Amino acid sequence: MANIMFFSFSAILALLIFFLFHRLKSILNLFLSRKKNSCERLKGELERMLSENRKIKQVSFKLQGIFDEVMALYDVTKEICKALETERVFLSFKEEIKKFIRIDDCRFLEADADLSAYKDYTALPLEINRVRVGVLLVNGIKEEEAERFHILAHQFILGMKRAFLYQKVQELAITDSLTQVSSRRYYLERFNEELERSKKFSLRFCCLMIDIDNFKNFNDCYGHLVGDAILREVSKRIKGNIRQIDLFGRYGGEEFAIILPETDKNHGRLVAERIRQLVEEGFIRVYDEDLKVTISIGISGFPGDGKKTETLIEKADAALYQAKHAGRNRVCSYAKV
Repeated sequence: MANIMFFSFSAILALLIFFLFHRLKSILNLFLSRKKNSCERLKGELERMLSENRKIKQVSFKLQGIFDEVMALYDVTKEICKALETERVFLSFKEEIKKFIRIDDCRFLEADADLSAYKDYTALPLEINRVRVGVLLVNGIKEEEAERFHILAHQFILGMKRAFLYQKVQELAITDSLTQVSSRRYYLERFNEELERSKKFSLRFCCLMIDIDNFKNFNDCYGHLVGDAILREVSKRIKGNIRQIDLFGRYGGEEFAIILPETDKNHGRLVAERIRQLVEEGFIRVYDEDLKVTISIGISGFPGDGKKTETLIEKADAALYQAKHAGRNRVCSYAKV
């Protein structure tokens, strides 16, 4: 009887252990299944986050590239605005634009220029205080580069406005800041005064237009600082060899002008020749460079060559052109053909 009870108890215990084992196994499998599913979800979420992160990095890299490109476009302003002459601003713009876009042609024309020959060009007018002062013309812009061009063009317009305003200030000044001779505005005012005085008292006077030969080559080879030093030295030599009653002014760029009151063309030519020789003699020492500089001079006389300021300057300019055309470093008087 005791054996029967022992075996019955053992059987029940074995069944209980078997049941508990399978129950625990089922619970463990369920737990592991849930953990596995959770891990799969976490893995999927992690992969999704990594994928999003890669996309964000790609977008960020692309945006950084766009930002750097735009900043590079705006940095063009620094180069363009180094110059204070409109011609130099445009030349600098033409050089800079080649670094960013391809175009067939680029020009800057005065406000009153005939644009009929540029119908296929993109035209951007330049206005200062609502007054058109010029127009930028560009041909051959690709559609995908149009936005970049407009950014560059905006920088060009800023540079041109700065140059125009600087020129306006220079015109309002009596003395040219670089050469310390009369400004163009003041020179023209005095020219008109001398013209009226000479008409009133039946006097003669001469107008001399002076241009430094090959001045652009000096700028291109040695830089604008050397060019400025040449302008100062040439103006100094001229100023030191004319009378106190003579009016000496910087007409523009590398061009100077002189009025010789109560002087006929023959005596004016002698003065011009003396000035030419004084500039030609020796060298001009600039920043450890010994430079050979020459000038060309054109002469007109009142009243024989004209009785208006514009006419006399135009005739002197024509004679200056003749001197340039004849080989430079010479004096030419205006003569009717």
